[in-house]
Amino acid sequence: MPGIESNAVEPTKDELRGLSSGAKLARLAPTYGLVILMVALILFFSILLPNTFPTLLNLRSILSEKAIIALLSLAAMIPMVAGRIDLTVGYGIVLWHILAFSLQTMFGLPWPIAVAVVLLLGIVVGALNGLLVEVARIDSFIATLGTGTILYSIALWHTGGRQMVGQLPDAFYAINGTFVLGLPITAFYVLAITLILWVVLDYTPIGRYLYAIGANQRAAELNGIPTRKFVIGAFVTSGALTALAGVLLASKLRIGQASVGLEFLLPALVGAFLGSTTIKPGRVNVWGTIVGVMILAVGISGIQQFGGSFWVEPLFNGTTLLIAIGIAGYAQRKKGAKSK
Repeated sequence: MPGIESNAVEPTKDELRGLSSGAKLARLAPTYGLVILMVALILFFSILLPNTFPTLLNLRSILSEKAIIALLSLAAMIPMVAGRIDLTVGYGIVLWHILAFSLQTMFGLPWPIAVAVVLLLGIVVGALNGLLVEVARIDSFIATLGTGTILYSIALWHTGGRQMVGQLPDAFYAINGTFVLGLPITAFYVLAITLILWVVLDYTPIGRYLYAIGANQRAAELNGIPTRKFVIGAFVTSGALTALAGVLLASKLRIGQASVGLEFLLPALVGAFLGSTTIKPGRVNVWGTIVGVMILAVGISGIQQFGGSFWVEPLFNGTTLLIAIGIAGYAQRKKGAKSK
């Protein structure tokens, strides 16, 4: 049967053996380049902005502001492992945060039931995306773009294009507003989910099967992997995480508004794409995704404290993505040249 080869380009122990320290550093630089850049940015901004950047207040702000984007990046990352893309992470959060709000204020549901309904709907939409991609054989970009647009239109219809306001229980606000050990609780949600995904993807057959599908689906099928089941499962997990992010957004904003949420799509996808350029470049991975989100958060926070304008964030997102992909592409070509 055909083998399944990983497309990751991180150096192996055999490749590093016998190299000088300088050669090892040059070989590892593409792998951990973004990690090094993130540390360098932290040191740079801490030196230039000693009174505002290296503070607990700024750390809280970064963690609080980027927790939802981190969740969406992890949600987008899971189908990417299997070689698919899920654009509903940006559109779905619009509807899910509105429903988490309106189910309580308009329909009188207790907040735990409202949260459960939103999570269930997220799972259903994820399953629908998986069926469209695997059963109907629609390209994942087109399928999830269509599904996401429908979700967005439902959000506009449900709100009538107006802002939804009302009083929610304090327990619901506490989902996002609680602090643990001086840090926002959302950071601990992200940490827990990151650890779970890391274990599943790196140390269980589920992860190996998903990576195999992403590397070569036909070879994975010939090796007996039920690819359809795992791809649909990836979309289901992505849908559940997106719905969770919507619940947290509703708890944070305390309103429902259809114009809020779409701005998360680009940074979420950038974070997920950056995850394939570090730690294990050439292969989407959990810790790389978190590093991708953090480097965007650190860079944007530092630039804004220097007085950067409103257009700084999308400019930084796009520039960082291009640089990172360029580094990973160089590493991939270099390894390919050596293997010939």
